[in-house]
Amino acid sequence: MNLEASAEAIVENIGRVIDGKDEVAETALVVLLAEGHLLIEDVPGVGKTVLAKALARSVSCSVRRIQFTPDLLPSDITGVSVFNLRDREFEFKPGAVFANIVIGDEINRASPKTQSALLEAMEERQVTVDGTTYGLGSPFTVVATQNPYEMEGTYALPEAQRDRFMARISMGYPDSEAELEMVRGRDESNPFDDLEPVASIEDLHTMIAAARSVFVSPTVERYAIDIVRATRTDPELRLGASPRATLQLVRASKALAAVHGRDYVLPDDIDTLVPSVLPHRLIAHRGAAGADDIARRIVAETPVPDGAIRPT
Repeated sequence: MNLEASAEAIVENIGRVIDGKDEVAETALVVLLAEGHLLIEDVPGVGKTVLAKALARSVSCSVRRIQFTPDLLPSDITGVSVFNLRDREFEFKPGAVFANIVIGDEINRASPKTQSALLEAMEERQVTVDGTTYGLGSPFTVVATQNPYEMEGTYALPEAQRDRFMARISMGYPDSEAELEMVRGRDESNPFDDLEPVASIEDLHTMIAAARSVFVSPTVERYAIDIVRATRTDPELRLGASPRATLQLVRASKALAAVHGRDYVLPDDIDTLVPSVLPHRLIAHRGAAGADDIARRIVAETPVPDGAIRPT
């Protein structure tokens, strides 16, 4: 199969319900192909959940949605053991996390205890209930949406959980033409009604394998490491990016290269993804610039490698 053509088909399919956001849709697809997790953070009403649902519907795989609320329990996510009176033994009832794509809607409206129920699943792709471990399917991706922290009734995600999200993106407001098109076209029909999958689960497995095999030269690896390590010594940052961030930055860059039809990673792929992969992991000192601005500055200050990039 042609990965670039398949990726274009998925992005175009998402664009049928979200006008003018191809770049955001592409980043969401890159995270899926890199086997990561995506956090969509923005104000209410800009299409966060629509993007998550459109991505999930574009691929023929199992999808579960969790509506995070203050009364949601950890067992609602992971599952629970129930005593079967007929068989006289406990039987495990899988929770909503047992799917290829899990949509966590407004994840920061649940309590920190419930949010933490996803930690093991996101990192180890398994859940442990009553001392028994159950593996999750492949692929497994969490696409979570959340409102900014200052919104009423929200809880900040724990740093450990934010670090498990490969990328964080914002939808932003649509431009005037896209908003006009939405106003004219949404009254009479729902675009989701005609949205069909354009890739099968087998296609997705093939695309993931192709992205995983993309070549990353030692010079580009060093470039990614230099950027991440710079966040740990920057005077404006109280907390820099973790080694997990380095791994996920490189994995996402391989997926981005594959989506663009290349079998090798460019430094430009690293630069493109840093604003999505690093800032949500960083904590700036009080009074310093925002994490997004600091990440962009670090990229600008890091020398671009000039060694061999393509495979020999």
